[in-house]
Amino acid sequence: MASAKQTSGVPATDGPGGADFFVCDLFDAAPKDDLGTMEHPIFSLSTRPDRRVLSYAHNGTTLEVTPSVKGRATIHDKDILIYCVSQLMAALNAGREVSRTLQLKAHDLMVATNRDTSGDGYARLKEAFERLAGTRITTNMETGGIETTRGFGLIDSWEILRRSRGGRMISVTVTLSEWLFRAVLAKSVLTLSRDYFRLRKPLERRLYELARKHCGRQRSWQVSLGTLHKKAGSTAPLRVFRAALRKIIAEGNLPDYLLREAPGDMIVVERQRAPRSAVGPHLSDEALDAARALRPGADVHALAARWRSWWDETGRPRLGNADAAFLGWVKAQERG
Repeated sequence: MASAKQTSGVPATDGPGGADFFVCDLFDAAPKDDLGTMEHPIFSLSTRPDRRVLSYAHNGTTLEVTPSVKGRATIHDKDILIYCVSQLMAALNAGREVSRTLQLKAHDLMVATNRDTSGDGYARLKEAFERLAGTRITTNMETGGIETTRGFGLIDSWEILRRSRGGRMISVTVTLSEWLFRAVLAKSVLTLSRDYFRLRKPLERRLYELARKHCGRQRSWQVSLGTLHKKAGSTAPLRVFRAALRKIIAEGNLPDYLLREAPGDMIVVERQRAPRSAVGPHLSDEALDAARALRPGADVHALAARWRSWWDETGRPRLGNADAAFLGWVKAQERG
């Protein structure tokens, strides 16, 4: 097992206020992903150990990703980083001190990222930590407005505490790379749909990341098939990639975005119109502020969207006071 740095040894400069480590205890933190790994193909899309060295260059950014004997970190391993970034961003937004060393409960991470919580699920989580720590990156990619060519691992170290005699994990301590932590402090992140964790195909996840990064809240984004193949990090021949892409287009499972082919071997990514459940009772700024006080660190806009979905699913009952109904729901969620 990898040995983690003792949290007491983390430099005081790791986070604002010099916190030694950060405890991941924020319920319902909105999923956040860093812009650098959304933009460039760091993670493997293979479901088998990928031991190939990836060399990538695009618009002045160079990237070399070297796997360990365990293989390159996969797009599903990235769940761990997304969870850590989400917790740190929620804490920053709540005015809390943060550190690049985090202490978390494995079960909370697995539930938040829609992972299997069986014994096999815990074993796969350990393997994911090994791949994340073993994957080495050399790049000139910017984080926090700084371009530095350097080599690093996706995480510096990790440690699992478990009950003796084969018991389940009690807690996990993980130290993020300085590169990723700098992106968090600079807030170089984007919010993901919670349905991202329901995407099982690696290519679906990668296409969603690219759609979210490049299309964002714009109406559409257009990219050539060849560039998309490169940015996705697919090692499949172009014809195989095209066939897989067409199947994903036909299935239409990407949250928030629709893909279609256009003349000239182009792919168009378009934002979907807001679903019916997203249109609902208006909530005042005062109600959102009250929700923030009730749930420090939570994304209140995501909470409002979930409440409107619940209101829609329960038959859109008539509300005498939408603000009061929303805050009552928030309190009930907290108790639950």
